[in-house]
Formats: sequence, structure tokens, C-alpha cells
Amino acid sequence: MGRPENPLDPAAGPVQRFACALRELRRGAGTPTYRTMARRTDFSVTTLAAAASGERLPSPAVLAAYVQACGGDVAEWERARRAAHREESARPPEEGEDTADPPYRGLARFEIDDSERFFGRERLTDELIRLVREHRHVIVLGPSGSGKSSLLRAGLVPRLRGADEEPPAAIRILTPGARPVHEHGKLFVPAPGPGETWVVVDQFEEVFTLCRDPRERAAFIELLLADGDGRLRVVLGARADFYSRCLEHPGLATVVRDASLPIGPMTRAELRAVIVRPAAAAGLVVERALTARLVEETADEPGGLPLLSHVLLETWRRRRGRTLTLDAHLAAGGLRDAIAQTAERVHSGLTQDQAELARRILLRLITPGEGAQDTRRPVDRAEFDHGEHGDRSDTDAVLDRLVRARLLTVDAGSVDLAHEALITAWPRLRAWIEADRERLMAHRRLTEAAALWEELERDSGAVYRGTRLSAAEERFCVPGGQDDFTAAEREFLAAGLAARADVHRACE
Repeated sequence: MGRPENPLDPAAGPVQRFACALRELRRGAGTPTYRTMARRTDFSVTTLAAAASGERLPSPAVLAAYVQACGGDVAEWERARRAAHREESARPPEEGEDTADPPYRGLARFEIDDSERFFGRERLTDELIRLVREHRHVIVLGPSGSGKSSLLRAGLVPRLRGADEEPPAAIRILTPGARPVHEHGKLFVPAPGPGETWVVVDQFEEVFTLCRDPRERAAFIELLLADGDGRLRVVLGARADFYSRCLEHPGLATVVRDASLPIGPMTRAELRAVIVRPAAAAGLVVERALTARLVEETADEPGGLPLLSHVLLETWRRRRGRTLTLDAHLAAGGLRDAIAQTAERVHSGLTQDQAELARRILLRLITPGEGAQDTRRPVDRAEFDHGEHGDRSDTDAVLDRLVRARLLTVDAGSVDLAHEALITAWPRLRAWIEADRERLMAHRRLTEAAALWEELERDSGAVYRGTRLSAAEERFCVPGGQDDFTAAEREFLAAGLAARADVHRACE
């Protein structure tokens, strides 16, 4: 009788479960020793014992020998082995297991330091460089997911810095936010010294989605259209569905007419470069079948670049050796389902309370569209501290899970969706938005009003009054209606209710 085998837990994974089944097959055959089985096959005792060790799946040849020695059906067991392999391939490494630097960015945009792995946009970068040299004000227009932010950061900025001509005095990158003049006005003052100052305004559509004050919006547009005494150049990046909004302003309409760069779909050669060249730079190989499939699918997918980048990252995480395989791609969910699969994997690992907290976090990061697509909404980390209705450590834990999964980004205290593709590609998030759309829109307006109230040092003239106060009271002054409010939002609404009560008392 040979040495007893180490115990296995079939719940530990498909490899261990398959090994347990092999051991059961051997027991059903009368538990022949591995030496006896070796005499019936061309494999050694060690090789046959390893097949049922639970450390890895056996090769087809070893499996066939093991099963034949135990009187089993080889074809049936080979089908089971393939199923176990697919299931195992679908399991990405545990957090911290893979310390290699990924060659793909996933949902995150390319940053300035990523220029060495920013492939497939060389032609477009050349066109943008030519345009910005000819015009002081340029706008880049493209649908969500076309790569505008990456083009500006990893394409334009490194080329400006490395130009043979006079280097820029400064390059400043910003996103407008809710108060663009208040937050960024000083960035339009040219830097001292020789050279021009470049201001890159990414996600310019925020002047329409986040900036609710028409006067502030108009002032910001006038600011960016100024020429800074001939020492300022401005490059805008905006979603194409805000094209008509840009035409509402005569100065912007002129920029759109004279100096706009539309971002269309990539050519197939450019898509191949996006897929293959980052892997090659990291010493990896992409299966030809996988490359062909991704090119075919992405070429017909509007705004498909974030989907492509994410599924490539997830395929890389499931790589075997140096090769990114079609099997690993399918295990990751494929082009259209990989984002949802990643998000659902994170969601399923949360407790019920954490899942509710994740829902609140994600919804606070979204501005529901009013006649336009829903957009992301970068927020200060402090907005997630709900005082008596939430614990910071719980919030930090959930944020950390979402950030590690590359669904969110955190930068200088600001939290944001990694990409708006998450809104459209994750059915659960879409369902949350649709179920809460009217309330979300009302909450966004209240958040902005509360921020202005705080900025005005809680001026009583800035609180809600009349019908706005009554509508907010009806919607939010119900059990649980303010659980996702910040302390400032609760105090803002309470101040409006208190002011109304004071008026009623004065009239009695």
C-alpha cells in the first residue's frame, strides 16, 4: 500500500475538484497502487500521482493513461478536463499574486508618463500637432470611449515637451468641474519667461454637465478664448454629443469651424497596434486568433476602446506564461462582457452593507443626463463621509476594492469613475441609475446649491425657498431619504426648512 495522498478541498477550485474526482475514479477501480498503474501505462509513478495531486491539471496524455489504468471513459474525462481548464482560466490571480506591471491601462486613461506604450494614435497625434501649431485655440471632438483624454495626455503633451522648437513655458491640464473660473481661473495667466503657456482642458463637456451657473460658464469660455497677449494656447477635448452646445457660443463656434479635430474609428492596422505592441514591449505574445477576433469586434463597436483596453488587461491577468490566449479572453468575459464580469466579481465579494455603500458611492459619481448621456462626476473624497450615516473605515474599504479593480480612480483626493464606459457596460449600475434617476437629478441640484451656500459662508439668502424647498422636503424628508447626504447637504436643507418656519412664525 502506497503512502496516503494529501487531503484535498474540492471547494478550493476546479483543479482541486478535478483531482478529487480522479481519486474517486481510482477508488472505484479498487485503489490500485500508482506502481501497478505505471506498469499498465507509459508514465512513471510520480507523473501519475501528480495527476491527482490537485496542484495542476494533468496533460491530456497523462489523463488518458490514468483513466485507462482505472477503466474509465477517456473521452468523457477529457471533456471534464477541458471544462476545468476553462473554469480555472476564468479565475484571475488573487490580489497581490501578480506583481508585474500590466502593459494595458484597462478603463483608466493613458497619462503623460504612458507615452512609451501609447500605440495606434501616431497619425492622429501628428494631425493634432499640426493643428495646434496653426491655431491658438483647438478643440478635439469624439464620442465617449474614442480616446480623447489619452490623446491629449499621452499623445499631445509629450510631443510638446519634446519639440525641437522653443519649449513651452508651461503646460497645464485641467477638467472644468462645477466652478471652473473659481477653481482654474489663474491657470489662464501665462507663465513668466520665454515660451508659450499651453492649457489643455480635458472633458470640456463638464461646463455643460457640472457647471450649472450660466454666468460662470460664459465667463470660463471667455477666459479660455482669450489669447493671453499672444502667449497662450488652449486645446479642448469634448464629447461629440456636446457639439451643438459648443455652437451656442459664437467664439466656440468659430473654433469648431476653423480648428477642430474629429476622432473617428481606428483603422484595423491601428487596432492591431493597440493590441499587439504593448504586449511585445513587455516581452509577451498575443495569439493571432485573439488579435483577429479583437480587431473584428472592436472595429464595429462605437466607443469600443475602453472595452478593448479592459478586456486586454483582464486577459493579461489570466495569461499563461508569456502568451495572451483566446481562451483567457473568453474567460474574462469577451469584449462586451468583461467590464460587467469584473464589476460583478467585486460586487459579489462585498457584504450586504458594503454593497449598499458601493451603490451610493457609484451613484454619487454620476450626473444623470438631461437630454444627453449620463456622465461621470469627479468628487472630493470628503463627499463620501456621511457622518452618522456611515463609517469612514467602511467607506475606505469599499473604495479600495473598487480602485484595486480599476473601476474607480483616486487622484489628489478626488474620486472618479475610471471611464464612463462603466455606466453603459455594467447592467447593475444602469439599473441603479434608472431606478433612482429623478431622485439623483434632484440630489445633484441640492449638492451644488449646498456647495454654493458653503462658499457664501452659509448666507441665508442662498438656501432653498418656495417650490424648490417644498419639492426637496417631499423627496428627502422621509425615512432614509438623507442617508446618502453629506453633513453639509443635511444642514443646508435644514437651514431652508428653519428659515421657512421663521417666516411662518413671524406671520402669526
